[in-house]
Amino acid sequence: MSWTECDTPGCDEALNEKAIRYVIRPKPRDLGGFSVRRSLPAIEARSVGPFVFFDQMGPAEFAPGTGIDVRPHPHIGLATLTWLVEGAIMHRDSLGSVQEIRPGAVNWMTAGHGIVHSERTPVTERAAGHKLYGLQIWMALPKDRETMDPAFDHYPADSLPTFEGPGMRGILVAGEGWGKKSPVTVQSRTLYADISLEDGASVSVPADPAERAIYMLDGAVTIGGERHEPGAMLVLEEGVPVTVAASGGPARLMVLGGDPLDGPRRMYWNFVATDEAMIEEAKERWREGRFDPVPGDDEFIPLPER
Repeated sequence: MSWTECDTPGCDEALNEKAIRYVIRPKPRDLGGFSVRRSLPAIEARSVGPFVFFDQMGPAEFAPGTGIDVRPHPHIGLATLTWLVEGAIMHRDSLGSVQEIRPGAVNWMTAGHGIVHSERTPVTERAAGHKLYGLQIWMALPKDRETMDPAFDHYPADSLPTFEGPGMRGILVAGEGWGKKSPVTVQSRTLYADISLEDGASVSVPADPAERAIYMLDGAVTIGGERHEPGAMLVLEEGVPVTVAASGGPARLMVLGGDPLDGPRRMYWNFVATDEAMIEEAKERWREGRFDPVPGDDEFIPLPER
């Protein structure tokens, strides 16, 4: 996943709800028949736990012969996670990984001191036409691990734990929560779950960890008597347990969070670091072609000069 320019999302202080601190309203950006909504970073909420970047891609429908082509590009200082609702993406990276991802599975890439990857529509979907809808996130690595060796891991859908309640089903994508632990190898305390609710059903979001947010994928919910529509990120107040109920039909939401970052992060293009010098060094390496290439994918995205 590569950074694309998006408008700064709107962010309202939720003064009438003790459970919610901010409501972030990402603005869609059209990338040529394919829209992206970016919730993080926002002015008021630069991060939520380790989450420093949160994009919704689609929903989009591609005609036969078309698809996405995110050319090889570099990352440092972060881990990426792709979570699909619909469609498929083929991942290739400079470690030699080649892995298709489909809904319910996790592609987890740890950039560390540097990795290059591409994301493209698989051949079969490109030929037939397809739909694509999902989320792409970046998590900042802890300061003492931001230059660790890069790695890539794939977790099939049946490896992720689930939890259920009346009219509710959740998938723990990464981290710990609701008495479950995901096998995804995170580098800091993390909470990331996909929860589906039948109309009128509810789920309780624990007060811990300190930083938490809810992202509305589909349907509407009520929290404290207030209704929230799809596409909004609700940043929760610290230490306040929250009950979320589907309103007027089924709903689907993501719960994300973790401990606060161990210091501010600088972000430039696809680079995240605690030290500006690390970003400058990565920029120079990319300009000079000193990152390892992606085997079998000779294209690349040039460094944006901004």
